[in-house]
Amino acid sequence: MYKIIHKKVLRPTVTQLEIEAPLVARKAKPGQFIILRVDADGERIPLTIAGTNQEEGTVKIIFQIVGATTEALNHKEEGDYLQDFVGPLGRPTETEGIKKVCIVGGGVGCAIAWPVAQEFHRLGADVTSIIGFRNKDLLILEDEFRECSDKLIVMTDDGSYARQGNVTVPLKEMLAAGETFDMIITIGPLIMMKFVTLTAKEFNAPITVSMSPIMVDGTGMCGGCRLTLNKPEGKVMKFACVDGPDFNGYEVDFDEAISRSRIYFDYERKAHEETCNLFKQAENA
Repeated sequence: MYKIIHKKVLRPTVTQLEIEAPLVARKAKPGQFIILRVDADGERIPLTIAGTNQEEGTVKIIFQIVGATTEALNHKEEGDYLQDFVGPLGRPTETEGIKKVCIVGGGVGCAIAWPVAQEFHRLGADVTSIIGFRNKDLLILEDEFRECSDKLIVMTDDGSYARQGNVTVPLKEMLAAGETFDMIITIGPLIMMKFVTLTAKEFNAPITVSMSPIMVDGTGMCGGCRLTLNKPEGKVMKFACVDGPDFNGYEVDFDEAISRSRIYFDYERKAHEETCNLFKQAENA
């Protein structure tokens, strides 16, 4: 059992938990993830590690309430326990030789991008961060990014905060002006990462994408996160959870990944509604 040490509501549908898990905290690196179960009857879900405190033996996770399990997880409070919390899993983000990096995060993907930006900052790299959200009400981690970025650009789709537009706009402006990066790393919705990759391709800029959004089981056994890579030798199948989650953006077949990610959308929405109703009935009993 794993104790919830701290709970912080970042936005009405986005929550941060700090979990007591000293073995995971000791080994975890940016880009890796954990698998958790809320209770003995719950499903296993992967969530990216959003930070660790090795001295306290704690691990941070940030999640958006989108399905039945995240709804149940959000009903846990400080002092409650999670059934399982296993990790770290996946390959850490590559940092060797990268002295100038651009981190592009979108939505809750910023929770994954933040520890990556922190690690590059710790290593002495020049860090430019671009973070984007649909509107002001969904903004998270601005102050945290500012602390670890040499340059921070905040975007909102509707212009309700900071600059209006999506994250590709300032990226294209910088690249068109002659700015170069040893690596662009983008983490967020699949459609966002696709267009960030297309923007980078215009300038032949190296880009890494995190395919964590398509992970399901987290061990490679379910096959839900299988991914087609277009390599020079032909098409190659990989699994985001065990071979990634980071990949060369130019090799990823985004259209296939986006199509497959929508398979369980209706099922998850129905399960979420049923779980919400159960909690409401329990509260009203």
